Amino acid sequence: MFEISSYKKRFDANKVTILDKGQPYVARGSSNNGVKGYIIEDEQFLNDKNTISFGQDTATMFYQEKPYFTGDKIKILKSKFNKFNKLKGFFLVATMMKSFSSFSWGGSRFNIKVIGNQSVKLPTKNNEIDFDFMENFIAELEAQKIARLEDYLVENGLKEYCLSDEEEGILKNLSNIEFQDFKVVDIFDVRNSGNILSRDIVENSGDVPYLCASSENNAVSSYISYDDKYLDKGDCVFIGGKTFVVTYQEKDFYSNDSHNLILNLKEKEEKNKLTQLYLATCINKSLGYKYSWGDSISNRKIQKDTVSLPTKNNQPDYALMQTLISAVQKLVVKDVVLYVQGKRS
Repeated sequence: MFEISSYKKRFDANKVTILDKGQPYVARGSSNNGVKGYIIEDEQFLNDKNTISFGQDTATMFYQEKPYFTGDKIKILKSKFNKFNKLKGFFLVATMMKSFSSFSWGGSRFNIKVIGNQSVKLPTKNNEIDFDFMENFIAELEAQKIARLEDYLVENGLKEYCLSDEEEGILKNLSNIEFQDFKVVDIFDVRNSGNILSRDIVENSGDVPYLCASSENNAVSSYISYDDKYLDKGDCVFIGGKTFVVTYQEKDFYSNDSHNLILNLKEKEEKNKLTQLYLATCINKSLGYKYSWGDSISNRKIQKDTVSLPTKNNQPDYALMQTLISAVQKLVVKDVVLYVQGKRS
């Protein structure tokens, strides 16, 4: 199915400058389509577009629509079939990931021979690979997702993305914002969360978020039904105690560990989603360097910690926080709305 080759040149992540523009730099990560960032290098070393990148020691694979540079241990899979395209690529990647799911971490196992000899199960028609089915199936899935995304934007009032004068002004003057350190316990009431062990829940048994200390999916592991007396109130900042993952939790939730912390903003009049999204980021930036697995945060430790916040008259500037997050949200929504409109057209 594929010609399998090594990269034209390996670019060491420690020796290249990662930018927000240039050509894609594909590494072995599992997110953002494998793109770690963008670099500017000699374009003769770009790998071909319309190929699949394969991380040798992670078995992460992605369809790459554009030419790209690579980091270490990336193989390039170029289709032997005519009219190979993005939709076929998406289908094949999903199928190949299932075929390689039994492999464990270990780069030596994923050489060209091992990759080439792996079998994949594909749809057929008249004993030939049914590429038309692949393409139509992915196109239908994409259309369904776009429709759901469009409905979500409308239902949540997120189709408006024009910045107000105030929002534009704050974005232009970000470098002039003054910050000041405040004790965390002067800003928040801090308490430990409840504790429901994962062995005691039934996954996907309800509609209440069950939180863990993961950085994925806003720390939501599943949605469950459980005894209401163990329910923690939402509209708060939540810290995964052992991993220091900081999130804003809008809805009431259950927690998997009593080491997790719940931070409730003391200024009730300023307590809203946008402000707390900003505060969660400030907590993460101010304290993230201190805590890690093995040296985890606790209610006792956080009593002495400080958080850096934008200020006005020596007080936290909650209005600025709310306006800034509103502006950032609109910028993100703008990209999503334009993406949906582009797909529709």
